Amino acid sequence: MKTEYKIFAGVAVFLFGAAAVYATWTHLANEHTEWVGTVALILSGLLCAMCGGFFWFVARRIDLRPEDRPDGEIVEGAGEIGFFSPGSYWPFGLALAAAIAAVGLVFVMWWLVAAGLIAVIFAACGLLFEYYSGTRHPAEH
Repeated sequence: MKTEYKIFAGVAVFLFGAAAVYATWTHLANEHTEWVGTVALILSGLLCAMCGGFFWFVARRIDLRPEDRPDGEIVEGAGEIGFFSPGSYWPFGLALAAAIAAVGLVFVMWWLVAAGLIAVIFAACGLLFEYYSGTRHPAEH
């Protein structure tokens, strides 16, 4: 996780610097600051900083992975990584529900926005619990 947080932190620093240069440049060129681009760069920097902060937080609590060590070997990362769905229709349903909510926003139909958001919640739950079997093994004492 060290590698990831360094990448995100570096991109965040770049975006904050780009926002400062962009704001200054547009102010000097047009006698006023162009706020849309400036705010977009700042928000992008904050998003990268948030991701970098999360990876930094996680990196402090886990052991170093092979890709985080300079002497790490490729063979150390071999083995099962996890389970990945071979195919699912839930992402399509999630995208469709989000599109319905977006169309509701475009045409200011609040009932359609509400229906789309409810559908987004159901589709996200369907995607999350797609492989949940309902079995639970209580801890034995």
